[in-house]
Amino acid sequence: MALTLLRHAALHPKYQKRYNGWTDISIEPSLFDAKIAAPLCKQRFDHIYSSDLMRCQQTLSYMEMTPYITDKRLREVRFKVHIEGLSYQEVSQRMDFDASLLEDHKAWHNYICMESYDAFSRRISNFLADLPKNKEILVCTHGGVMQHMLLLLHLPPQQIGYLDWTRIEHYEL
Repeated sequence: MALTLLRHAALHPKYQKRYNGWTDISIEPSLFDAKIAAPLCKQRFDHIYSSDLMRCQQTLSYMEMTPYITDKRLREVRFKVHIEGLSYQEVSQRMDFDASLLEDHKAWHNYICMESYDAFSRRISNFLADLPKNKEILVCTHGGVMQHMLLLLHLPPQQIGYLDWTRIEHYEL
Protein backbone atom coordinates (compact mmCIF):
# COMPACT_ATOMS: atom_id res chain seq x y z
CA MET A 1 0.00 0.00 0.00
CA ALA A 2 1.40 3.44 0.79
CA LEU A 3 3.08 5.66 3.35
CA THR A 4 2.02 9.32 3.56
CA LEU A 5 4.31 11.69 5.44
CA LEU A 6 2.75 14.92 6.75
CA ARG A 7 4.54 17.86 8.32
CA HIS A 8 2.70 19.50 11.20
CA ALA A 9 0.81 22.79 10.79
CA ALA A 10 2.42 26.22 11.11
CA LEU A 11 3.77 27.54 14.37
CA HIS A 12 3.45 31.11 15.55
CA PRO A 13 5.77 33.25 13.37
CA LYS A 14 8.16 33.86 16.30
CA TYR A 15 8.97 30.10 16.24
CA GLN A 16 9.22 29.66 12.49
CA LYS A 17 12.60 29.12 10.79
CA ARG A 18 14.17 28.14 14.09
CA TYR A 19 15.73 24.98 15.45
CA ASN A 20 12.76 23.92 17.62
CA GLY A 21 13.59 20.25 18.10
CA TRP A 22 12.10 18.83 21.28
CA THR A 23 10.61 22.12 22.53
CA ASP A 24 6.90 21.38 22.82
CA ILE A 25 5.38 24.27 20.86
CA SER A 26 1.72 24.63 19.84
CA ILE A 27 0.61 25.28 16.31
CA GLU A 28 -0.80 28.73 15.57
CA PRO A 29 -4.56 28.17 15.04
CA SER A 30 -4.96 31.33 12.95
CA LEU A 31 -2.41 29.93 10.46
CA PHE A 32 -4.08 26.54 10.06
CA ASP A 33 -5.18 26.33 6.43
CA ALA A 34 -8.00 23.81 6.16
CA LYS A 35 -7.97 24.12 2.35
CA ILE A 36 -4.42 22.77 2.20
CA ALA A 37 -5.30 19.90 4.53
CA ALA A 38 -8.67 19.05 2.89
CA PRO A 39 -7.43 16.60 0.22
CA LEU A 40 -5.57 14.58 2.82
CA CYS A 41 -8.56 14.58 5.18
CA LYS A 42 -10.63 12.81 2.52
CA GLN A 43 -8.27 9.83 2.40
CA ARG A 44 -8.75 6.70 4.46
CA PHE A 45 -5.81 5.38 6.48
CA ASP A 46 -5.46 2.04 8.22
CA HIS A 47 -3.02 3.50 10.75
CA ILE A 48 -2.16 7.06 11.75
CA TYR A 49 1.00 7.85 13.72
CA SER A 50 2.09 11.11 15.31
CA SER A 51 5.11 12.53 17.04
CA ASP A 52 4.37 12.84 20.74
CA LEU A 53 5.03 16.59 20.53
CA MET A 54 2.00 18.85 20.74
CA ARG A 55 2.33 20.47 17.31
CA CYS A 56 1.85 17.16 15.50
CA GLN A 57 -1.02 15.98 17.69
CA GLN A 58 -2.79 19.33 17.32
CA THR A 59 -2.40 19.14 13.55
CA LEU A 60 -4.16 15.77 13.44
CA SER A 61 -6.87 17.03 15.79
CA TYR A 62 -7.52 20.08 13.60
CA MET A 63 -7.75 17.75 10.63
CA GLU A 64 -10.13 15.50 12.60
CA MET A 65 -7.87 12.54 11.90
CA THR A 66 -8.33 10.30 14.89
CA PRO A 67 -7.55 7.96 16.43
CA TYR A 68 -3.79 8.08 16.09
CA ILE A 69 -0.86 6.50 17.86
CA THR A 70 1.84 8.73 19.33
CA ASP A 71 5.41 7.59 19.00
CA LYS A 72 8.38 9.36 20.57
CA ARG A 73 10.61 8.09 17.74
CA LEU A 74 8.85 10.58 15.45
CA ARG A 75 10.15 13.60 17.38
CA GLU A 76 12.32 16.09 15.59
CA VAL A 77 16.04 15.71 16.21
CA ARG A 78 17.21 16.91 19.61
CA PHE A 79 19.26 20.06 19.17
CA LYS A 80 21.99 21.14 21.54
CA VAL A 81 20.77 23.36 24.37
CA HIS A 82 22.65 26.39 23.04
CA ILE A 83 21.16 25.85 19.53
CA GLU A 84 17.54 25.05 20.46
CA GLY A 85 15.24 27.94 19.54
CA LEU A 86 17.81 29.83 17.47
CA SER A 87 17.52 30.75 13.80
CA TYR A 88 20.23 29.83 11.30
CA GLN A 89 21.26 33.50 11.28
CA GLU A 90 21.80 33.40 15.06
CA VAL A 91 23.70 30.11 14.85
CA SER A 92 25.95 31.51 12.11
CA GLN A 93 26.98 34.35 14.46
CA ARG A 94 28.30 32.01 17.14
CA MET A 95 32.03 32.10 17.82
CA ASP A 96 32.40 28.36 17.16
CA PHE A 97 30.47 28.46 13.85
CA ASP A 98 32.39 27.14 10.84
CA ALA A 99 30.68 27.51 7.45
CA SER A 100 32.60 24.50 6.12
CA LEU A 101 30.39 22.31 8.33
CA LEU A 102 27.54 23.00 5.89
CA GLU A 103 29.39 21.02 3.21
CA ASP A 104 29.02 17.76 5.16
CA HIS A 105 25.51 16.79 6.29
CA LYS A 106 26.75 14.61 9.16
CA ALA A 107 29.24 17.22 10.38
CA TRP A 108 26.53 19.91 10.39
CA HIS A 109 24.15 17.55 12.19
CA ASN A 110 26.71 16.80 14.87
CA TYR A 111 27.49 20.51 15.27
CA ILE A 112 23.87 21.54 15.98
CA CYS A 113 22.42 18.35 17.48
CA MET A 114 22.71 16.72 20.87
CA GLU A 115 21.47 13.49 19.35
CA SER A 116 24.15 11.99 17.12
CA TYR A 117 23.45 11.46 13.44
CA ASP A 118 23.69 7.69 13.91
CA ALA A 119 21.29 7.67 16.90
CA PHE A 120 18.77 9.83 15.00
CA SER A 121 19.04 7.59 11.95
CA ARG A 122 18.57 4.43 14.04
CA ARG A 123 15.51 5.91 15.74
CA ILE A 124 13.86 6.74 12.41
CA SER A 125 14.91 3.42 10.81
CA ASN A 126 13.46 1.48 13.73
CA PHE A 127 10.16 3.30 13.41
CA LEU A 128 9.96 2.59 9.67
CA ALA A 129 10.90 -1.07 10.18
CA ASP A 130 8.12 -1.48 12.75
CA LEU A 131 5.35 -0.18 10.47
CA PRO A 132 2.72 -2.73 9.48
CA LYS A 133 3.07 -3.96 5.93
CA ASN A 134 0.50 -3.59 3.13
CA LYS A 135 -1.46 -0.84 4.89
CA GLU A 136 -2.37 2.78 4.18
CA ILE A 137 -0.33 4.71 6.74
CA LEU A 138 -0.20 8.38 7.65
CA VAL A 139 2.67 9.76 9.72
CA CYS A 140 2.44 13.31 11.12
CA THR A 141 5.89 14.46 12.11
CA HIS A 142 8.52 17.19 11.67
CA GLY A 143 10.41 18.46 8.63
CA GLY A 144 13.76 17.01 9.67
CA VAL A 145 12.24 13.60 10.35
CA MET A 146 10.49 13.63 6.99
CA GLN A 147 13.73 14.53 5.20
CA HIS A 148 15.55 11.71 6.96
CA MET A 149 12.80 9.22 6.11
CA LEU A 150 13.12 10.18 2.45
CA LEU A 151 16.88 9.65 2.68
CA LEU A 152 16.45 6.22 4.31
CA LEU A 153 13.91 5.25 1.65
CA HIS A 154 16.39 6.29 -1.09
CA LEU A 155 14.16 9.14 -2.29
CA PRO A 156 15.31 12.66 -3.21
CA PRO A 157 15.05 15.44 -0.61
CA GLN A 158 12.11 17.83 -0.91
CA GLN A 159 11.21 21.30 0.25
CA ILE A 160 8.72 20.61 3.03
CA GLY A 161 6.51 23.43 4.27
CA TYR A 162 3.91 23.36 6.99
CA LEU A 163 1.08 20.93 6.16
CA ASP A 164 3.02 19.60 3.17
CA TRP A 165 2.83 15.89 2.60
CA THR A 166 4.31 13.32 0.34
CA ARG A 167 2.88 9.93 -0.56
CA ILE A 168 5.22 7.02 -1.08
CA GLU A 169 3.50 4.22 -2.97
CA HIS A 170 6.04 1.48 -2.37
CA TYR A 171 8.65 1.76 0.33
CA GLU A 172 11.39 -0.45 1.65
CA LEU A 173 14.36 0.24 3.88
